[in-house]
Amino acid sequence: MDQNRGKISEKEVRHIADLARLDMDDHSIGIFSDQIDNILQYVDMLNSVDTENTAPTSHAISLTNAFREDELQPHMDRDLGLSNAPEKENGHFTVPRVIG
Repeated sequence: MDQNRGKISEKEVRHIADLARLDMDDHSIGIFSDQIDNILQYVDMLNSVDTENTAPTSHAISLTNAFREDELQPHMDRDLGLSNAPEKENGHFTVPRVIG
């Protein structure tokens, strides 16, 4: 039952599934064929949009630098920093041993 549903055939979907080492049944192949075909049709629709006078971009908004200047700030009080710690000892966080 290898039908060509449009832009991609079930045979091509089976081949891609084999390359990805995916075990897919006939029902799943049909579903994925339809979904991939819908995606490819959408890409074709996007390709038909006139972008002749549109400058290439690498990001949706033109933001050059989102960093702030380093400014000296007072540090948090130790007791306040440890106030929500589940376990603490001698002014430090206590955590379970990770390495033997």
